[in-house]
Amino acid sequence: MKAILPNRKEAGKRLAQKLTAYANEPNVIVLGLPRGGVIVAYEIARALNLPLDICLVKKLGTPGNPEIAMGAIAEDGLMHDYSKDIVIIDKNTTQNQKIDREEIRAVFAKKKAELRWRERCYQNYRPMLEIRDRIVIIVDDGIATGLTMHAAIRLIRQHQPKSIIIAVPVLSFSVIEQLKTQADDIVYIIAPKSFHAVGLWYGDFTQTTDREVCNLLSQATHKSTASYY
Repeated sequence: MKAILPNRKEAGKRLAQKLTAYANEPNVIVLGLPRGGVIVAYEIARALNLPLDICLVKKLGTPGNPEIAMGAIAEDGLMHDYSKDIVIIDKNTTQNQKIDREEIRAVFAKKKAELRWRERCYQNYRPMLEIRDRIVIIVDDGIATGLTMHAAIRLIRQHQPKSIIIAVPVLSFSVIEQLKTQADDIVYIIAPKSFHAVGLWYGDFTQTTDREVCNLLSQATHKSTASYY
């Protein structure tokens, strides 16, 4: 299988070319899914001169193989004193893998703690973007099962956006119809029928670090602030 996307940065630039209709629009914002999706989202936001923020979501991997998704969790860092979670569980996977409730709860607790830590890390000293009545472009570096994106969309819908656009460089062809029922539009570069894994479509799919995410969010915030002067 030949990689089509050199890396996340170049993928973001290519994706931005498909989103030029939203360039310089004051009512549009870009939300990246940590961690890899933030690199793609940053390039889109920079190319289109749009504000950038994050949507805190995390895949719930199976206890035996964390790379296999059995669900996703999202936490609303955009709402103060938020105590509820958005949780998506794939019952087919949990039943086929014979994963019981206690195992699900253990994975959930671990990922929830990671989300809380990332919220403090990523949002430190940064103003939160307003979502209500705005067009929201949700960006990830790829979609395999759609569970993480589903959780992100459910979370964002609570803020009553004008519309939600999914933007990803690569996604499995099998999830397109499902996502069309959840979002107002889907923009992508490739959607192979034989998908396997997101990383196989990238030449460089090095794991993104929290420091990289923080640096990109800081750069985007400074750029957005400077534009007012």
